[in-house]
Amino acid sequence: MENTDVVVLGAGAAGLMAGIEAARRGRRVVVLDHARAAGEKIRISGGGRCNFTNLDAARADRYLSQNPRFALSALGRFRPADIIARLDVAGIAWHEKTLGQLFCDGSARQVVDLLVRDLAEAGGELRLGVAVTGLRHQDGFVVETATGPIAAARVVVATGGKSIAKMGATDIGYRIARSVGIPVTETRPALVPLTFGAEFTEGLAGLAVPMARAMTGRTGFDEAVLFTHRGLSGPAILQISSYWREGQAITLDLCPGADLAEALRAARGDSPKAAVRTALARHLPERLARRLEAAAGLDAAPLGAQSNASLERMAALVRQWEVLPTGSEGYRTAEVTLGGVDTAALDARTLEARAVPGLHFVGEVVDVTGWLGGYNFQWAWASGWAAGQAV
Repeated sequence: MENTDVVVLGAGAAGLMAGIEAARRGRRVVVLDHARAAGEKIRISGGGRCNFTNLDAARADRYLSQNPRFALSALGRFRPADIIARLDVAGIAWHEKTLGQLFCDGSARQVVDLLVRDLAEAGGELRLGVAVTGLRHQDGFVVETATGPIAAARVVVATGGKSIAKMGATDIGYRIARSVGIPVTETRPALVPLTFGAEFTEGLAGLAVPMARAMTGRTGFDEAVLFTHRGLSGPAILQISSYWREGQAITLDLCPGADLAEALRAARGDSPKAAVRTALARHLPERLARRLEAAAGLDAAPLGAQSNASLERMAALVRQWEVLPTGSEGYRTAEVTLGGVDTAALDARTLEARAVPGLHFVGEVVDVTGWLGGYNFQWAWASGWAAGQAV
């Protein structure tokens, strides 16, 4: 049987980082992945430019978990400045977009190439197209693969979640955890478009509101909202989807911060013969303005015939439009998986399973899910780095 010091399961952001750090510490490292190419989620992220971190990434309130503070140990020791420094040394240019999001100027493939190169230069071995079928815990560990077993003193599970199934995502990481008695919290799609019935989507597909607020409960996000053939998408919707649950309504403020009632009263004075939708169309796409005008029952008379109460009702609908999703697009388009290996079973500093010494879980497979905008990548870098220091 082949023997090595460390086997890393998964050649994504967290797995490659763990492998690099372990190999740099002199460990014999083998990184396995069933895919034919390493770092595929890195490659497609950020529209192909990789939103590799966020300047605010070390904040507990930007992560969903049964214990959001669990992530702070790793995030505090490998910070955005650390991954930035690695890209700078490699000559990979980057820029800041809105809300602290950092993207590569060029292709995300540069980041993948950097990680693969760093692993090789550190002495680690990358094996692609190797399916992992299970893990046995006996005098160390035996990783069962389609090409034969590998014995190792330590194993890092960086298999990701179930999101983007077309790229080969599986639940192997969760199955490995359960097989050795480690609990897994409920998993569900996150950062995912929401779906609605045909009566909602008809006539609205393709519209965009550049700045809106999507809310559920006390949580809200101010970003773009996009209307699709199946429902709603865009950054504000992807963000709120992580907090939304089936049966809950979403409240949309399509003109956040605006005194829309006053604007409509002013329009009534300037253009009394105009339709209400004409005034609304100064703030919203015309087709959406028409839909909301009808929903408020103000499509039968011009602005001049509308009372202050009617215009206030119109403004309230635009600012507090309650809509009920039928579901989400699911793992097919979800960017990440919410939930995962229970953090209560892991050491926050090393990501090692408390009950199974030598077994570490990092990245998306753990019950730590970040906001949209580079937070999940920073968790991957930081957790992979932390495990790499310990194996």
